[in-house]
Amino acid sequence: MFDGRLALLQRVLPSYRKVFFEALAARCKNGLHLLTGQPCSNEAIHPVGELEGIELTMTRNMTIFQGKSYLCFQNGVKHWLTGSDPDVLIVEANPRYLSTPSAVRWMHAHARPVIGWGLGAPGAGVQSGLRARFINQFDALITYSQTGTEQYARLGFPRERIFVAPNATAMRPSRKIPERPRKLKARPNVLFVGRLQDRKKVDSLILACEMLPAELQPRLVIIGDGPARGDLEKLARKHYPATEFPGGVHGDDLEAWYTGTDLFVLPGTGGLALQQAMAYGLPVIAGVGDGTQADLVRPTNGWQLAEDTPSALAQDLGKALSNIGHLRDMGEASYHIVRDEINVEHMVEVFLAAIEQASSQYKG
Repeated sequence: MFDGRLALLQRVLPSYRKVFFEALAARCKNGLHLLTGQPCSNEAIHPVGELEGIELTMTRNMTIFQGKSYLCFQNGVKHWLTGSDPDVLIVEANPRYLSTPSAVRWMHAHARPVIGWGLGAPGAGVQSGLRARFINQFDALITYSQTGTEQYARLGFPRERIFVAPNATAMRPSRKIPERPRKLKARPNVLFVGRLQDRKKVDSLILACEMLPAELQPRLVIIGDGPARGDLEKLARKHYPATEFPGGVHGDDLEAWYTGTDLFVLPGTGGLALQQAMAYGLPVIAGVGDGTQADLVRPTNGWQLAEDTPSALAQDLGKALSNIGHLRDMGEASYHIVRDEINVEHMVEVFLAAIEQASSQYKG
């Protein structure tokens, strides 16, 4: 339990974060305050509608430039900090968010810690000096994986102040693994869930299914929406007509899709949907992506792609779908990983540990 008042500064608040933020708020004795803005219209992010136990403040996100060069400024951050008067602030460790440095200065002027929360610092390159100065303003860092830890450490941030909280969207599963037959009477089901954008590599999944032998070709379901949907539907019509696009599905409505699936595939970046799929006892195939998948996908429960190509994905799909009995065993391993190691409860505990350490630097 954190005895103080916690504040979080977020650019946007996607619906998949609801469970985590509410669980974290329940462990903050004097409340949790959250400032956030609305996503851009082309982001296909489904925002949270309501939050229990959280003082939510909406602000305006002012976006400058587009694509990889975008910058974001949030109005009213200092006013929000003055009103919420937090003992600890957690912000996204993203240098593109221009309001962050002033928020850090406000907290430090009041002798209070700031924790950065991010993926890591991939490909800093010539910008490594700027990135190092940015992250070294924080009192602690929370990242999703050991990959993120190594990237932050290379920029000079002390390892003892870096905390790994594997990215989780689901509580420790209370349900049993859905019963699935060890022999199939029809074609297997393969599922993708996520925003439809180029970095998700859904085009590789469609092309990989086309490469499989006819007896292994699955029913492919692509759940999600986003800027790439039209191009992906066109690609599927040409190369793999056995592809379905139900559109965006969220929350409890996803349960039926996960339960009725044999294999979950995430060829590109991300990782949140992986953990959710594993909670339903699904084996997984994932790309190397941004490193967040490394702690989730192991030889016991799935495959990490050796190459970022449709042919490499087709090879792993073939291995998975040619032995359904083994696939079920891997699904059980996924379930145990999520039940015992990677879940919202564990993520909350890591955040609390980071808060405690960062706060201790200002005591006495």
